[in-house]
Amino acid sequence: MKELDSYLNDHLAGSVGALELIDHWIDICHGKPLAMFFAEIRNEISRDQETLRDLMHALGAKESNVRQAGAWAAEKLSRVTFAVAGDEIGGLGLGLALETLVMGITGKKLLWRALGAVDMAQLQGINFTQLEQRADEQIERIETERLRAVRDALSPAD
Repeated sequence: MKELDSYLNDHLAGSVGALELIDHWIDICHGKPLAMFFAEIRNEISRDQETLRDLMHALGAKESNVRQAGAWAAEKLSRVTFAVAGDEIGGLGLGLALETLVMGITGKKLLWRALGAVDMAQLQGINFTQLEQRADEQIERIETERLRAVRDALSPAD
């Protein structure tokens, strides 16, 4: 089904962009506790990406290298915005990057919810409720860090 292939590839491309963004912030935060936070989130998103790839394989959907390359390039361009806002711990760029991740993971959550509502034999046995709950947990943890980053960036200096 062309529409389903497209939908799944859009989300796979989003995960490629998210992992690139996270890798960038792991490098920026090297040696700091925030690097460990990003590494943990990266591992979870990587596992979700594998789940999506397995699902695509089961459905016979082919990965779109063009979409993945586009997501990779878009992430690189987004770094300009983050750099202008402050591409370091304490800068607003961190808050914007975390906000971007929250939006992407919200999309992933909605993907799992939508697939859970579809009646297809290939989707039986996949616990979409659990995947949706994991996305909620990721959103909650990232949102905590996002609010801290925004507060730090926008609070007046003493």
